[in-house]
Amino acid sequence: MNASLVITLIGTDRPGLVNALAARAAACGANWLESSMAQLAGHFAGIVRLEIAEADAGRLEGALRELESEGLRLTIERGAAAPVAGPSRTTKLALVGHDRPGIVREISAALARHGASIGKLETACENASFSGEPLFRARIEVQVPASVEPAVLKAELEALANELMVDLNLEGESAD
Repeated sequence: MNASLVITLIGTDRPGLVNALAARAAACGANWLESSMAQLAGHFAGIVRLEIAEADAGRLEGALRELESEGLRLTIERGAAAPVAGPSRTTKLALVGHDRPGIVREISAALARHGASIGKLETACENASFSGEPLFRARIEVQVPASVEPAVLKAELEALANELMVDLNLEGESAD
């Protein structure tokens, strides 16, 4: 039987952090399944899911904890089986607009009102090419319950986009 470990880490950015994590995982026989990592404001932050034989999970946790002496803060959690959800559709949203506080709060609140679950959220703030003003970009992958009428969700999100003065595109929907 295999154990799934979800590791979050943060520390001052420097070369070799991913290698240090990957080397310890490989030395213990872990398989690197998925991750998302970024350099943010001089810090390196990430989340990774490793799979390893249950008998070796404790050894892997110990090896990863050694990274704390190198300045990384770690959280290690055992993965659990995903809860069984009802039928849903995967919808992707792409958003861009002038940066201001509250965009993520408003969009996530609208999705929550419809029982939608955010599977992945990527955001960035960058300077507009002509004006140099800060632009906020978001890409959101959402699981929407099959019971939610797509037109109703789309109408609410489009109205919210107008209120927030952002461009919002709903990308392809697929049934799960």
